Amino acid sequence: MDTLRVLFICTQNSGRSVMAEAFLRNFAGDSFEVESAGLEPAAEVNPLVVEVMREVGVDVSAKKPQSVFDLFKAGRVYDYVITVCDSESEGRCPVFPGVTNRWHWPFPDPATVEGTHEEKLAQVRTIRDFIREQVERPFTETFKTQDPFAR
Repeated sequence: MDTLRVLFICTQNSGRSVMAEAFLRNFAGDSFEVESAGLEPAAEVNPLVVEVMREVGVDVSAKKPQSVFDLFKAGRVYDYVITVCDSESEGRCPVFPGVTNRWHWPFPDPATVEGTHEEKLAQVRTIRDFIREQVERPFTETFKTQDPFAR
């Protein structure tokens, strides 16, 4: 089987798409070429995301947010393009040539959590766990389901 190319897109490429990329890379290994990018890339990955990912043995601290438009302009192609941001942002994502599988998996944004540091961590852990569950389902289930909260 050929290596499948997957791109996860969110607004800043600092949270949801970074977690999805890391989980798929760790879970599927060489079966996938996986990247993530943002519509308006942040300067760095959200520190809360770095912290909760370390809790499950995944280090995303070296990830540099990148622009989805730079990938598009470079002519990159993907088998799967999955937006993990809100519906408003999804409409601004470029259409990649040749993509036959494009989905929207809406997850809450770690950048919008509120409360004390511990309360924020708890909320980001919940988001992390939703993303991990969606990504680590068997391939046929993961990539045919568009709603990560469907059971």
